[in-house]
Amino acid sequence: MELGDGITIGPGAVVLGPAVVEDGCWIGPHCVIGTPPEITSEPHNRAWDGELAHAGVHLGEGVTVRELSTVHQGSHRPTSIGAGTWLLNRAYVAHDCAVGAGVTLSAGVSLGGHVRVGDGVNLGMNAVVHQRRVVGPLSMVGMGAVVSRDVPPFAKAFGGPVRLRGVNAVGMSRAGFGEAAIRALADAYARSEVPADLPEELREAFAWWAEAEPAKPLAAAHHA
Repeated sequence: MELGDGITIGPGAVVLGPAVVEDGCWIGPHCVIGTPPEITSEPHNRAWDGELAHAGVHLGEGVTVRELSTVHQGSHRPTSIGAGTWLLNRAYVAHDCAVGAGVTLSAGVSLGGHVRVGDGVNLGMNAVVHQRRVVGPLSMVGMGAVVSRDVPPFAKAFGGPVRLRGVNAVGMSRAGFGEAAIRALADAYARSEVPADLPEELREAFAWWAEAEPAKPLAAAHHA
């Protein structure tokens, strides 16, 4: 286990290895970080007795994990939480998830195994993301949404099942994107399309989106 400087770990919290917790992380009371993946074919090892297994957990610099939240070990790659991300109370991050930087998982959010979440995403209270879905950078997902399909970058999405409801114009503006790029994407999303000729400042996020894949091909994967 690797623990950085200036870390807070609250009463009753458990952090099990293999784990990397970078500088300035705050882990609240009764959180559980690093228990085995919930996969029937994987060993349920006793890490507290030095019996290590699985692919680990990595919390980036300045991550905040509020009370009663859970982050499981990865089975294929470390379950990772990017720098500056907030997990509010009762958040659940399953095995092999990759959560970007500056993300907010609101109270009660649940991520199934192998989920990918881009930088700057905001997931509303009690949203549920199905295994192996991809949530694009700077998107906003509404409270109680059932994310059974991928959410594109910069989108507003809500409902059960989740549906595209336009562009996250406020989030894009706060992140420094220009009005022309916001308008072009808003017009395209109103037609449920992606612009054929993306403005330059949007291309990086859509390239990440196009390349994002689960840890392993679905046919070869364990049960999530």
